[in-house]
Amino acid sequence: MERKGAVRRVGVVVLAANLALALLKTGVWLETGSLALVSEAVNSASDAVYSAVVVAGLYLTTQPPDFEHPHGHERIEPFVALFVAAGLLAAGTGVAYSGATSLLAGSYSAVSPVPAVVLGVGAVAKYALYRYCLRAGETHRSPALVATAKDNRTDVLTAVAALIGAGGAAVGYPVLDPIAALVVAVGILLTGVDIVRDNVGYLVGAAPPEDLRAAIVDAALAHPEVRGAHDVVAHYVGPEVDVSLHIEVEGELTVREAHDIETEVINAIRDLPEVDDAFVHVDPKELGEWKEDDRWRDERVG
Repeated sequence: MERKGAVRRVGVVVLAANLALALLKTGVWLETGSLALVSEAVNSASDAVYSAVVVAGLYLTTQPPDFEHPHGHERIEPFVALFVAAGLLAAGTGVAYSGATSLLAGSYSAVSPVPAVVLGVGAVAKYALYRYCLRAGETHRSPALVATAKDNRTDVLTAVAALIGAGGAAVGYPVLDPIAALVVAVGILLTGVDIVRDNVGYLVGAAPPEDLRAAIVDAALAHPEVRGAHDVVAHYVGPEVDVSLHIEVEGELTVREAHDIETEVINAIRDLPEVDDAFVHVDPKELGEWKEDDRWRDERVG
């Protein structure tokens, strides 16, 4: 499926699911007063809010290139993911405050088993969303969807913790309810930090993983007329990678022949799924510009 339609559909599905879970948990919390459930209701409500922003962000990022954005709008995605992280950090702080306040004040009591059932349903739904978002995020290289998947993964773990708390409160151990709320809060906060760490690299132009950099050099050296490669620079521009490098060819080639080699190398590098664009400079190999580099010891061939 086309990337634009796929990521937009995932965003809408996640928004609808989070809205339904938030309404369900809030309704049951109002009936039972479970602290573990209210922490999960807050979490789901925040999920619904950021899901709406993610849907809007995914709509923007999937717009086609235009005069002001010739490379498209995918670079907006890390900002969308960071918004997800900000929402998680705020929600985690609120839940932690609620649980700690209740625990210190001793204001907890036994509740019915209904919250445990609701939390069990929520855990199953969140696991399904986690698998769905992760598959789509990895397939379409979408930081926003991967961030959403991580949030749903954490929601599974926190829902299980809340389930233990609500179950304990139902069978006579009410102190487990606020303790579970604190566990949920820690999980939410850790996920927020994880998403921030993943996406800051996209925004500051960090280098891609070593295996991708090696694949870029291999793509250049695969051309039969290329004798070496040097000054290789690869960095993230949003979720995609831009590449610049020098290749060495025989010095007696005509300008047209060198141009054709350059074009073929550019196309080979652009064919790598993670690469957005490549810029190649052609050098005569007789100049000896290639130099030993710890990161690229095997760049030169022939």
